Amino acid sequence: MATDSPRAAAAASKRDVAPHERAKLLARLESFLIHFGQIWQMTTAAFSAIFRRPLEIKETLFQMEALGVRSLGIASVVALFTGLVMATQFAYGLQKFGGMEYTGRIVGLSFARELAPSLTAVVVGGRIGSGITAEIGSMAVTEQIDAIRALGADPIKKLVVPRLLASIVVMPILACFALVLGFAGAMYITDLEFGLPASFFLQTALESVRFADYFSGLFKTPFFGAITALGGCHFGFITRGGTQGVGDSTTRSVVAISIAILISDFVLTKVTMLIWPAA
Repeated sequence: MATDSPRAAAAASKRDVAPHERAKLLARLESFLIHFGQIWQMTTAAFSAIFRRPLEIKETLFQMEALGVRSLGIASVVALFTGLVMATQFAYGLQKFGGMEYTGRIVGLSFARELAPSLTAVVVGGRIGSGITAEIGSMAVTEQIDAIRALGADPIKKLVVPRLLASIVVMPILACFALVLGFAGAMYITDLEFGLPASFFLQTALESVRFADYFSGLFKTPFFGAITALGGCHFGFITRGGTQGVGDSTTRSVVAISIAILISDFVLTKVTMLIWPAA
Protein backbone atom coordinates (compact mmCIF):
# COMPACT_ATOMS: atom_id res chain seq x y z
CA MET A 1 0.00 0.00 0.00
CA ALA A 2 2.90 2.30 0.78
CA THR A 3 4.31 1.80 -2.69
CA ASP A 4 0.95 2.40 -4.38
CA SER A 5 0.19 5.69 -2.67
CA PRO A 6 2.92 7.75 -4.43
CA ARG A 7 1.82 6.32 -7.76
CA ALA A 8 -1.79 7.13 -7.02
CA ALA A 9 -0.83 10.65 -5.96
CA ALA A 10 1.20 11.16 -9.17
CA ALA A 11 -1.67 9.88 -11.31
CA ALA A 12 -4.10 12.18 -9.52
CA SER A 13 -1.80 15.18 -10.04
CA LYS A 14 -1.55 14.38 -13.76
CA ARG A 15 -5.32 14.23 -13.99
CA ASP A 16 -5.49 17.64 -12.32
CA VAL A 17 -2.84 19.19 -14.58
CA ALA A 18 -4.24 17.86 -17.86
CA PRO A 19 -7.49 19.90 -17.82
CA HIS A 20 -5.52 23.00 -16.86
CA GLU A 21 -3.11 22.55 -19.78
CA ARG A 22 -5.98 21.94 -22.19
CA ALA A 23 -7.68 25.10 -20.94
CA LYS A 24 -4.50 27.12 -21.54
CA LEU A 25 -4.12 25.63 -25.03
CA LEU A 26 -7.73 26.43 -25.89
CA ALA A 27 -7.30 29.98 -24.56
CA ARG A 28 -4.24 30.50 -26.77
CA LEU A 29 -6.05 29.07 -29.78
CA GLU A 30 -9.01 31.36 -29.12
CA SER A 31 -6.69 34.37 -28.81
CA PHE A 32 -4.97 33.47 -32.09
CA LEU A 33 -8.30 33.15 -33.90
CA ILE A 34 -9.46 36.49 -32.51
CA HIS A 35 -6.27 38.22 -33.69
CA PHE A 36 -6.52 36.53 -37.09
CA GLY A 37 -10.13 37.64 -37.48
CA GLN A 38 -9.31 41.21 -36.52
CA ILE A 39 -6.40 41.34 -38.98
CA TRP A 40 -8.58 39.88 -41.74
CA GLN A 41 -11.27 42.52 -41.12
CA MET A 42 -8.61 45.23 -41.18
CA THR A 43 -7.16 43.82 -44.41
CA THR A 44 -10.47 43.79 -46.26
CA ALA A 45 -11.37 47.26 -44.96
CA ALA A 46 -7.96 48.67 -45.96
CA PHE A 47 -7.97 47.29 -49.51
CA SER A 48 -11.56 48.44 -50.04
CA ALA A 49 -10.62 51.94 -48.84
CA ILE A 50 -7.54 52.36 -51.06
CA PHE A 51 -9.41 53.89 -54.01
CA ARG A 52 -12.01 55.70 -51.93
CA ARG A 53 -11.62 59.46 -51.95
CA PRO A 54 -9.83 61.37 -50.64
CA LEU A 55 -6.67 59.64 -51.80
CA GLU A 56 -4.00 59.86 -49.09
CA ILE A 57 -1.17 60.55 -51.57
CA LYS A 58 0.80 63.01 -49.45
CA GLU A 59 0.66 60.79 -46.36
CA THR A 60 1.61 57.75 -48.43
CA LEU A 61 4.69 59.52 -49.80
CA PHE A 62 5.63 60.58 -46.29
CA GLN A 63 5.33 56.98 -45.09
CA MET A 64 7.42 55.76 -48.01
CA GLU A 65 10.18 58.10 -46.90
CA ALA A 66 9.79 57.16 -43.24
CA LEU A 67 9.56 53.41 -43.79
CA GLY A 68 11.77 52.99 -46.85
CA VAL A 69 14.49 55.62 -46.99
CA ARG A 70 15.20 55.40 -43.28
CA SER A 71 15.53 51.62 -43.54
CA LEU A 72 18.30 51.76 -46.16
CA GLY A 73 21.01 51.77 -43.49
CA ILE A 74 20.03 48.55 -41.75
CA ALA A 75 19.16 46.88 -45.08
CA SER A 76 22.60 47.80 -46.45
CA VAL A 77 24.50 46.45 -43.46
CA VAL A 78 22.53 43.19 -43.37
CA ALA A 79 22.87 42.57 -47.12
CA LEU A 80 26.55 43.45 -47.33
CA PHE A 81 27.71 41.29 -44.44
CA THR A 82 25.41 38.44 -45.42
CA GLY A 83 27.08 38.45 -48.83
CA LEU A 84 30.51 38.46 -47.21
CA VAL A 85 29.64 35.55 -44.92
CA MET A 86 27.87 33.47 -47.56
CA ALA A 87 30.67 33.84 -50.10
CA THR A 88 33.32 33.03 -47.50
CA GLN A 89 31.53 29.91 -46.31
CA PHE A 90 30.76 28.57 -49.78
CA ALA A 91 34.20 29.34 -51.18
CA TYR A 92 35.89 27.70 -48.21
CA GLY A 93 33.70 24.60 -48.45
CA LEU A 94 33.92 24.23 -52.23
CA GLN A 95 37.66 24.81 -52.20
CA LYS A 96 38.12 21.45 -50.46
CA PHE A 97 36.48 19.68 -53.41
CA GLY A 98 38.03 21.73 -56.18
CA GLY A 99 34.79 23.44 -57.03
CA MET A 100 35.41 27.00 -55.90
CA GLU A 101 34.45 28.31 -59.35
CA TYR A 102 30.83 27.42 -58.50
CA THR A 103 30.74 29.95 -55.67
CA GLY A 104 29.24 32.67 -57.84
CA ARG A 105 26.50 30.37 -59.11
CA ILE A 106 25.46 29.22 -55.64
CA VAL A 107 25.59 32.64 -54.02
CA GLY A 108 23.75 34.19 -56.97
CA LEU A 109 20.88 31.73 -56.82
CA SER A 110 20.69 31.88 -53.03
CA PHE A 111 20.52 35.67 -52.96
CA ALA A 112 18.15 36.05 -55.90
CA ARG A 113 15.60 33.45 -54.84
CA GLU A 114 15.72 33.65 -51.05
CA LEU A 115 18.24 35.67 -49.05
CA ALA A 116 17.69 39.13 -50.52
CA PRO A 117 13.88 39.17 -50.17
CA SER A 118 13.34 37.13 -47.00
CA LEU A 119 16.26 38.32 -44.88
CA THR A 120 15.56 41.94 -45.80
CA ALA A 121 11.87 41.46 -44.97
CA VAL A 122 12.59 39.95 -41.55
CA VAL A 123 15.10 42.59 -40.48
CA VAL A 124 13.47 45.62 -42.08
CA GLY A 125 10.00 44.31 -41.22
CA GLY A 126 10.90 44.25 -37.55
CA ARG A 127 12.01 47.85 -37.72
CA ILE A 128 9.00 49.03 -39.74
CA GLY A 129 6.46 47.00 -37.77
CA SER A 130 7.74 48.17 -34.40
CA GLY A 131 7.68 51.79 -35.53
CA ILE A 132 4.12 51.51 -36.84
CA THR A 133 2.94 49.79 -33.66
CA ALA A 134 4.58 52.36 -31.40
CA GLU A 135 3.14 55.27 -33.39
CA ILE A 136 -0.42 53.99 -33.66
CA GLY A 137 -0.30 52.51 -30.14
CA SER A 138 0.59 55.91 -28.73
CA MET A 139 -2.38 57.37 -30.59
CA ALA A 140 -4.62 54.64 -29.21
CA VAL A 141 -3.69 55.15 -25.56
CA THR A 142 -4.04 58.94 -25.87
CA GLU A 143 -7.49 58.51 -27.52
CA GLN A 144 -6.45 60.18 -30.78
CA ILE A 145 -7.98 57.32 -32.77
CA ASP A 146 -11.30 57.88 -30.97
CA ALA A 147 -11.02 61.54 -31.87
CA ILE A 148 -10.60 60.63 -35.55
CA ARG A 149 -13.80 58.57 -35.37
CA ALA A 150 -15.60 61.39 -33.54
CA LEU A 151 -14.72 63.78 -36.37
CA GLY A 152 -16.36 61.42 -38.87
CA ALA A 153 -13.14 60.15 -40.46
CA ASP A 154 -12.16 56.51 -40.96
CA PRO A 155 -9.03 55.48 -38.98
CA ILE A 156 -8.40 52.64 -41.45
CA LYS A 157 -8.36 55.13 -44.33
CA LYS A 158 -6.26 57.71 -42.49
CA LEU A 159 -3.77 55.45 -40.69
CA VAL A 160 -3.65 51.97 -42.22
CA VAL A 161 -3.93 52.60 -45.97
CA PRO A 162 -0.90 54.95 -46.33
CA ARG A 163 1.33 52.60 -44.32
CA LEU A 164 0.07 49.56 -46.20
CA LEU A 165 0.73 51.11 -49.62
CA ALA A 166 4.12 52.44 -48.54
CA SER A 167 5.25 49.06 -47.20
CA ILE A 168 4.10 47.24 -50.34
CA VAL A 169 6.05 49.69 -52.53
CA VAL A 170 9.28 50.01 -50.55
CA MET A 171 9.86 46.34 -49.71
CA PRO A 172 10.66 45.28 -53.32
CA ILE A 173 12.96 48.30 -53.69
CA LEU A 174 14.83 47.41 -50.51
CA ALA A 175 15.11 43.78 -51.67
CA CYS A 176 16.65 44.87 -55.00
CA PHE A 177 19.05 47.14 -53.14
CA ALA A 178 20.00 44.26 -50.82
CA LEU A 179 20.57 41.95 -53.80
CA VAL A 180 23.04 44.37 -55.39
CA LEU A 181 24.93 44.97 -52.15
CA GLY A 182 25.02 41.27 -51.30
CA PHE A 183 26.54 40.51 -54.71
CA ALA A 184 29.05 43.30 -54.28
CA GLY A 185 30.14 42.00 -50.88
CA ALA A 186 30.45 38.43 -52.18
CA MET A 187 32.48 39.55 -55.18
CA TYR A 188 34.83 41.57 -53.01
CA ILE A 189 35.57 38.88 -50.43
CA THR A 190 36.10 36.07 -52.96
CA ASP A 191 38.53 38.23 -54.94
CA LEU A 192 40.38 39.39 -51.84
CA GLU A 193 40.54 36.18 -49.81
CA PHE A 194 40.38 33.36 -52.36
CA GLY A 195 41.80 34.89 -55.54
CA LEU A 196 38.60 34.36 -57.50
CA PRO A 197 38.35 37.30 -59.91
CA ALA A 198 35.32 39.51 -59.38
CA SER A 199 34.59 39.52 -63.12
CA PHE A 200 34.51 35.71 -63.19
CA PHE A 201 32.30 35.63 -60.10
CA LEU A 202 29.84 38.04 -61.70
CA GLN A 203 29.89 36.22 -65.04
CA THR A 204 29.14 32.80 -63.54
CA ALA A 205 26.45 34.26 -61.28
CA LEU A 206 24.70 35.96 -64.19
CA GLU A 207 24.91 32.79 -66.26
CA SER A 208 23.14 30.82 -63.51
CA VAL A 209 20.54 33.33 -62.33
CA ARG A 210 17.65 33.50 -64.75
CA PHE A 211 14.99 36.18 -64.80
CA ALA A 212 12.58 33.63 -63.30
CA ASP A 213 14.92 33.18 -60.31
CA TYR A 214 15.09 36.91 -59.77
CA PHE A 215 11.36 37.42 -60.20
CA SER A 216 10.48 34.51 -57.88
CA GLY A 217 12.27 36.30 -55.07
CA LEU A 218 10.88 39.72 -55.94
CA PHE A 219 7.37 38.27 -56.18
CA LYS A 220 7.30 37.60 -52.43
CA THR A 221 8.29 41.07 -51.24
CA PRO A 222 4.91 42.86 -51.63
CA PHE A 223 3.33 40.15 -49.49
CA PHE A 224 6.03 40.68 -46.86
CA GLY A 225 5.36 44.42 -46.95
CA ALA A 226 1.62 43.90 -46.49
CA ILE A 227 2.20 41.51 -43.57
CA THR A 228 4.51 44.03 -41.92
CA ALA A 229 2.14 46.99 -42.24
CA LEU A 230 -1.03 45.11 -41.29
CA GLY A 231 0.62 43.42 -38.31
CA GLY A 232 2.05 46.70 -37.02
CA CYS A 233 -1.26 48.53 -37.44
CA HIS A 234 -3.24 45.73 -35.78
CA PHE A 235 -1.11 45.63 -32.64
CA GLY A 236 -1.13 49.41 -32.54
CA PHE A 237 -4.94 49.58 -32.66
CA ILE A 238 -5.39 47.06 -29.83
CA THR A 239 -2.85 48.76 -27.55
CA ARG A 240 -4.15 49.49 -24.05
CA GLY A 241 -2.56 50.44 -20.76
CA GLY A 242 -0.43 53.52 -21.34
CA THR A 243 3.27 53.46 -22.09
CA GLN A 244 3.72 49.94 -20.75
CA GLY A 245 1.02 48.74 -23.12
CA VAL A 246 2.80 50.43 -26.03
CA GLY A 247 6.00 48.59 -25.16
CA ASP A 248 4.21 45.24 -24.84
CA SER A 249 2.41 45.72 -28.15
CA THR A 250 5.64 46.69 -29.91
CA THR A 251 7.38 43.54 -28.67
CA ARG A 252 4.44 41.34 -29.68
CA SER A 253 4.26 42.92 -33.13
CA VAL A 254 7.94 42.29 -33.88
CA VAL A 255 7.64 38.63 -32.87
CA ALA A 256 4.36 38.10 -34.73
CA ILE A 257 5.56 39.85 -37.91
CA SER A 258 8.84 37.89 -38.00
CA ILE A 259 7.04 34.56 -37.55
CA ALA A 260 4.37 35.47 -40.12
CA ILE A 261 7.02 36.46 -42.68
CA LEU A 262 8.91 33.19 -42.23
CA ILE A 263 5.74 31.09 -42.52
CA SER A 264 4.53 33.01 -45.56
CA ASP A 265 8.02 32.74 -47.06
CA PHE A 266 7.73 28.95 -47.03
CA VAL A 267 4.26 29.01 -48.60
CA LEU A 268 5.25 31.56 -51.25
CA THR A 269 8.44 29.65 -52.01
CA LYS A 270 6.41 26.53 -52.75
CA VAL A 271 4.13 28.58 -54.99
CA THR A 272 7.00 30.24 -56.87
CA MET A 273 8.76 26.90 -57.37
CA LEU A 274 5.62 25.60 -59.06
CA ILE A 275 5.34 28.70 -61.27
CA TRP A 276 9.06 29.29 -61.87
CA PRO A 277 10.90 26.03 -61.14
CA ALA A 278 14.62 26.23 -60.56
CA ALA A 279 16.76 25.08 -63.46
